[in-house]
Amino acid sequence: MLDLNFVRDNLPLVEEKLRNRGLDPAAVLPDFVEVDGERRQAIARVETIKAQRNQAAEEIATRKKRGEDVSRLVAETKQLRERMQDLEKTAEQLDQRLGEILSGIPNLPHSSVPVGPGADENVEVRRWGSPPKFDFPPKPHWELGEQLGVLDLERAVKLTGARFAVYWDLGARLERALANFMLDLHTRQHGYTEVLPPYLVNSDSMYGTGQLPKFAADQFRVPHGDRDLWLIPTAEVPLTNLYRGEVLEASRLPVCLTAYTPCFRSEAGSYGKDVRGIIRQHQFQKVELVRFSRPETSYDELEQLTHNAEDVLQQLGLHYRVVTLSTGDMGSSSAKTYDLEVWLPGQQLFREISSCSNFEAFQARRANIRYRAEGKGKPQFVHTLNGSGLAIGRTWVAILENYQQADGTVLIPEPLRPYMGVERLTPKKF
Repeated sequence: MLDLNFVRDNLPLVEEKLRNRGLDPAAVLPDFVEVDGERRQAIARVETIKAQRNQAAEEIATRKKRGEDVSRLVAETKQLRERMQDLEKTAEQLDQRLGEILSGIPNLPHSSVPVGPGADENVEVRRWGSPPKFDFPPKPHWELGEQLGVLDLERAVKLTGARFAVYWDLGARLERALANFMLDLHTRQHGYTEVLPPYLVNSDSMYGTGQLPKFAADQFRVPHGDRDLWLIPTAEVPLTNLYRGEVLEASRLPVCLTAYTPCFRSEAGSYGKDVRGIIRQHQFQKVELVRFSRPETSYDELEQLTHNAEDVLQQLGLHYRVVTLSTGDMGSSSAKTYDLEVWLPGQQLFREISSCSNFEAFQARRANIRYRAEGKGKPQFVHTLNGSGLAIGRTWVAILENYQQADGTVLIPEPLRPYMGVERLTPKKF
């Protein structure tokens, strides 16, 4: 969420940044000026009436001491109280409406973000490695998975429905090996603390990271008694909200957390996209990286977080590129996002495997996560960052497609072999 005073004092800038995102400021900020003005006017009138009541109370007390009749003053005081209560109710309603408007404003893109309406305006920053060369036509992962007997989409449909998957034997072990490899790398070499959070969170947590109220249709809601719980769309939600409503000491920053969890997404509006294979699923697993930072160092932290995610791809020997997302392609809560896109030879394209974002104070303000600089002064909002380190399913896909062999087997990258106990995947039916 953006600061009210900032929006009020920099409205032309906010409107310009919204247009850069491809949004209509009038639709995002309906009646902002009017609601804000009426709210401030109502609050000012409340304060004026409070002062009048205080003055009247003093006069009533003085006249009572002198034995004078105060009935008229008492009646006037009662009227003032009623007027004040009406104005307070009006101010509360306007305050609620203003909060709704503010909660619907996306984050403002950083000045270094390329301006454009969509993915075509994304800017490539760098590439690593080279695509593998084959002396045969490389196959996509859905063919390889079926032939190896490690990926079963038909039985997943029988169990649940479309956009779910069943992994068999070494396919399941590869998923587990990837998670363990990534967690060990991030905790032992990159300095993250591992967390195992709940997979269901409350609405306050979803609001804190920006999924609610705007993106409720993209989530899986679980009614629970008289409240709603939500299946997490990513470990970003519980990890970020661990410190909701807390004040951290500056000496603790940066705080670096990682978690391996399932992720659940309804993929509303994605009908017809990526219908083959496991690129776009309702349930998938991911290792998440989250950082809490001082504002002045958060963009250095973004670079570090991105390099941590890249290290996974480099150690696995997977060709990838890094792109800066344009203003029209970024997530709503992000101020700047790098996407890591891995090369998939079976499909002859790059696909996103990680998004690394700096949210600045946008999430921290919603979740009220602050820090106190060296134990003095007023607490300030931290900056929050996160990224996939990496999406397990898409890494699984990348290994099958990049390490496939002419004989139908798939080599296991060297760093994963201690976790797998085998050097290659060979065809097997179940």
